Amino acid sequence: MQQVLWVGIGCKRGTSWQLIDWAIEQVFRENQLFTSAIAGIATIDTKASEVGLVELCHLRNLPLKTFSAEILRSVCVPNPATITDYKVGTPSVAEAAAILAASQLTSLTIFTFTSIEELRVRFLVPKQIFQRQGQPGAVTLAVAQALNTTSITELH
Repeated sequence: MQQVLWVGIGCKRGTSWQLIDWAIEQVFRENQLFTSAIAGIATIDTKASEVGLVELCHLRNLPLKTFSAEILRSVCVPNPATITDYKVGTPSVAEAAAILAASQLTSLTIFTFTSIEELRVRFLVPKQIFQRQGQPGAVTLAVAQALNTTSITELH
């Protein structure tokens, strides 16, 4: 199966890999998506060493792609959050990271995207927040699909 789905993740510090994994399974089951189609996990760069994310990527053998708040904030998303902007400097982590990772840009510079279509991405699952009794943390998850490879030069 072609791996074309990028899972954008935002999570509280200390969120377990089990909670992240459970959230992915829930979203993929509800949306009739195959976890075997996951190309990787995407998040904000400040979560690059978050234990739960790193463990999940290792266990599932998936790359972890990270983006700076400045880059994430340049993406127009369906569900921006003021509280996220206040806490981490961008109104979206999960949605923006999924969209950017799925866009497969060969190089990233700061510029504003007017639409998801401009990035040749299909936004499949808007952000959903998961918590589970007995499991530490919380995870926000969104899914985007890469339609094809895009280079920066095609966008100018």
